[in-house]
Amino acid sequence: MNAPLLARDIMVTQLVTLSPEMDVYDAIGLLLRHRISGAPVLDDDRTYLGVFSEKCCMGVLVEAAYDGLPSTRVGEFMQCDSIAIDEETDLLTIAQIFQRSGNRRLAVLRDGKLVGQISRRDVLRATHELLAPRPNREAALLYLSGIISREEAPIA
Repeated sequence: MNAPLLARDIMVTQLVTLSPEMDVYDAIGLLLRHRISGAPVLDDDRTYLGVFSEKCCMGVLVEAAYDGLPSTRVGEFMQCDSIAIDEETDLLTIAQIFQRSGNRRLAVLRDGKLVGQISRRDVLRATHELLAPRPNREAALLYLSGIISREEAPIA
């Protein structure tokens, strides 16, 4: 096998992004129009602040029902503690993060600035392409087990 695939090799760079000042109704419309389940939230300098997802949209609905929706800004509903990775994160580590978290996407950052995003589907696509030319896929999967032992896993 070649060098491990890294986040920079599989990340998507053409993204729909939102601002924290954006109205939630407009943000929901963008998610629906682009058929995506969430989008990164950036400030004016492209610094990553968090993600606004379908789950955040449910928070909008609940807040509106119970508290009369005190704010309609994306920044009030975005998930600020979402996991972000850097461009050098390897495919196996990315898969482990997805396996152990409820995240559907990971922001890829360089010096705190968004440079891309990786979804679960991007990991599946990269893995599928990695294994496609191999006549003996079972051996290729066994190779992955030889890369790193569970005790050395970057994510416990």
